Amino acid sequence: MGDVAMTIPVIKALLQQYPHLKLTLLTKRTFAPIFDGLDNIQVYAADVKNRHKGLTGLWRLYKELKPLEIDAVADLHNVLRSRVLKKYFGLERIPFVQIDKGRKEKKALTRTKNKVFEQLKTTHECYAEVFSKLGYPIDLSSSPPLERLPLAPKVLDLVQQDTKKWVGIAPFAAHEGKMYPLESMETVIQELNNTNKYKILLFGGGEKEVTVLEDMANSYNNALCMAGKLKLSEELQLISNLDVMLSMDSGNAHMAANYGIPVVTLWGVTHPYAGFYPFGQPLENALTADRETYPLIPTSVYGNKVPQGYENAMQTIKPTDVLNKLFQLLKT
Repeated sequence: MGDVAMTIPVIKALLQQYPHLKLTLLTKRTFAPIFDGLDNIQVYAADVKNRHKGLTGLWRLYKELKPLEIDAVADLHNVLRSRVLKKYFGLERIPFVQIDKGRKEKKALTRTKNKVFEQLKTTHECYAEVFSKLGYPIDLSSSPPLERLPLAPKVLDLVQQDTKKWVGIAPFAAHEGKMYPLESMETVIQELNNTNKYKILLFGGGEKEVTVLEDMANSYNNALCMAGKLKLSEELQLISNLDVMLSMDSGNAHMAANYGIPVVTLWGVTHPYAGFYPFGQPLENALTADRETYPLIPTSVYGNKVPQGYENAMQTIKPTDVLNKLFQLLKT
């Protein structure tokens, strides 16, 4: 989901700078709400588990897309399925440009020996390069955030508006290597709760996460669990109206950044240098694990590789540091 959310600033800039373009976005149906608020686009749902599964299904998908009279294809994913589609579109000699993910550079950044520790191209820049190769160079500096969304009655009933500022917290990540220890996160939540100034909205997904977040919310009078209670479209409404978001290196950070919400990100065995930093966010909003103690960071791009002895890397990010950054942003 994070990769999909990261396309938004690029697509928004593209449409702003080339208003005559009509875009068809091919993605999973569940991700369609992420593109709400963008004009002049059509979302086409790829059902890769059923109708569009396998080579035959992808051929069916290609035949369905053909009547749309597509002039060019920007592949922002570059996976096996899209490579198959490239072959099909090649039959009609339709330009098809695929993202260069910079695998060589990422390997140099994450290897243990002769590590090249430097900022790589951001994923947003890599996306923009694809459109540039198709003849549409993009100036990402002029990409404004999406407008905040109105809150549906269901969302308002759940959250109950008052004078308190809204702090979103998404404490989970796809891999443990980039997840802040829950005990430390509870310390952050407890201190925020004790001020009685903030409404703490907990985001997550999955049955286990919902259970943990419900237990957290039940422990604090100013905390509410949003996990499992909202559709993605409703969750985005809520995220777009936050005062600040605290997130791991995960999709929630990117979704909040798309609406111009201040985002504090916590980084364990991954690092902003790999190119997955939320769009438009000051780098000082990233709190990273101590590289003097853990010099192999980043150990991987996705956080799935945790070397022996690196299990507690995120404990070098103190709850007081997290709180100070949140309080700093909440005052502005």
